[in-house]
Amino acid sequence: MLFSVLYLLVFAMASLKKRKIHYPETNDRLKFVILFPAYKEDKVIVSSVKSFLTQDYPKSCYDIVIISDQLQDETNDQLFQLPVELLIANYEDRTKAKALNFAMDNLNKDDYDVVVVIDADNTVNSNFLNEINKAFLFGIKAVQTHRVAKDVKTDMEILDAASEEINNSFFRSGHVRLGLSSALSGSGMAFEHKWFKKYIKNVSSVGEDKELELELLKQGIYIDYLEDVYIYDQKVQTQDVFYNQRRRWIATQYDNFSRSIKHMPEALRTGNIDLCNKIIQWVMLPRLILLGFIMLFAILFLFIDMFLAIKWWILLLFMSLALAIAIPDEMVNERLIKVLKNLPKLFVLMVVNLFRMKGAKKKFIHTQH
Repeated sequence: MLFSVLYLLVFAMASLKKRKIHYPETNDRLKFVILFPAYKEDKVIVSSVKSFLTQDYPKSCYDIVIISDQLQDETNDQLFQLPVELLIANYEDRTKAKALNFAMDNLNKDDYDVVVVIDADNTVNSNFLNEINKAFLFGIKAVQTHRVAKDVKTDMEILDAASEEINNSFFRSGHVRLGLSSALSGSGMAFEHKWFKKYIKNVSSVGEDKELELELLKQGIYIDYLEDVYIYDQKVQTQDVFYNQRRRWIATQYDNFSRSIKHMPEALRTGNIDLCNKIIQWVMLPRLILLGFIMLFAILFLFIDMFLAIKWWILLLFMSLALAIAIPDEMVNERLIKVLKNLPKLFVLMVVNLFRMKGAKKKFIHTQH
């Protein structure tokens, strides 16, 4: 627990440093294919695609591809009216990995330079492709953009939005400030087309972003984080959805640890610090469980041995400091403080999740909107 807390505190402090790298302006334009996997996303997919069509990027230099998986006929008809390519899914056992593989196998063209993966509920600013274009022309082969919450209304959405930004500080901005790769986060990701087409075939679990991340790091490919390029994501609205989503995430995390641990000796031998760091990251407890257990032990030892309790309270102080640094100042308000009352119940749900991971990494859990 001490190691985990110090690990988080180091990267939280690193995230405070200003980014020194800014990619130069360019008149060259790469060719993009934008993949929108859409499973029962009738409420959001049309508006998301229309939002993306407002890009300040030549229309001839990007194609939008929607993988329609159990969308209603009315939704498909609306999408047919837009300048996009619509693919009707015909596979079973729905996962995003299957949708992405289906798209890559059925594209009308193959002359793309970059693949971008967007969730059906995501929206972006008009400069989104321009900024990614600059990074790839500079030589970057994989990027993660800055995912932030949109339409935050419920208590769970507030907590989920705060959690997303905390992870952005720890595992994205903090990492790239220290020269390590950013973590991927499922959407707002971009990859070199040839690389993606080759390696997406090996991805099968519901944690497709982590499988891709592992493959990139094994090959020594750096993943950059475009902190000023935003993608707006709908957060979970209820505790039930939060519980199911986190169960899938925990199962995926430890599945990836079991896949990657065999690569640790080679990573150490070759000095692949990025991969070593990722393996260590995947073995750590989720942040909410870590915080809950530290607080539980700090209180428990007050009744057992006051002297032994001191170290737990110091550890709780360090953990609180790491979280306080990681969360953006603009998110800290009276409403966030009020919804923190939900944390004890969420801690219990997360602990229960540790015993209900079987099958979660293979079964797709759809997030309702």
